[in-house]
Amino acid sequence: MKNIAVIGAGTMGNGIAHVFAMNGYSVALVDVAEEALQKAVATIDKNLDRMVRKELLTEADKQSTLDNIRTSSDLPKAVADADLVVEAATERIDLKLEIFRQLDQHAPPKAILASNTSSISITKIAAVTQRPGQVIGMHFMNPVPVMKLVEVIRGYATTDEVTERIMELSWRLHKVPVEVNDYPGFVANRILMPMINEAVYTLYEGVAGVQEIDTVMKLGMAHPMGPLQLADFIGLDVCLSILRVLHDGFGNPKYAPCPLLVNMVTAGKLGVKSGEGFYSYTHGAKELVVAARFGN
Repeated sequence: MKNIAVIGAGTMGNGIAHVFAMNGYSVALVDVAEEALQKAVATIDKNLDRMVRKELLTEADKQSTLDNIRTSSDLPKAVADADLVVEAATERIDLKLEIFRQLDQHAPPKAILASNTSSISITKIAAVTQRPGQVIGMHFMNPVPVMKLVEVIRGYATTDEVTERIMELSWRLHKVPVEVNDYPGFVANRILMPMINEAVYTLYEGVAGVQEIDTVMKLGMAHPMGPLQLADFIGLDVCLSILRVLHDGFGNPKYAPCPLLVNMVTAGKLGVKSGEGFYSYTHGAKELVVAARFGN
């Protein structure tokens, strides 16, 4: 594989493009919004500068990485010579299915089509293509340049050859791939999201405040950040979407999203991306949201 197309220039998309380009691959970063593409390149540049300051890269390495990335808002043209396409669009099933229909039409017949979805069925995504055996999940973790894990998700029809190629490719990116099967939430979010949801319920029921809950999990369970802060970082809308996939997929009430989480998303309090969630990020520093809002 030499030519990689990444669909979506948001947080995950620009991180995935960064990692591929840094490892010598030619990357087409695709988004419908030119502003998003410009912001993505600026973010990659900033993150590369940070690596240069830490002496993890040289200036020449940084320039080579940037030279390996081209941006485009023309999906058919951008994927025309791709060996691998990694979709990293918003976690919406309707959007992803439409993107994969287009990818199947415009990417070369030999190309592997991967999704960075964190919860949506790879089997369902593959079913809208004429190449289900070449469709696979490649779930990177955020921030992509830092986190080592890649969940490699086999759909029902994904071939052994495609799985082996993506596992090997992940190692070449200096990641640690873990092969999992296609069930709601896969492994990471099937375990993580119920924990976050239970933390929200703990707040909702007045057992403890935001900082208290996060402190217990950080100091008592050795988590690098508490579940409520992590939810802010992921995006409360994303957490809610994944919980709904789990709830719909398993039909088990234990996955039902907490009403507080639903209300916060409805009110536009999405975490870091909106400037406020369980914490306030308006001034760039973590500040506790007024506890009285949550009935404490």
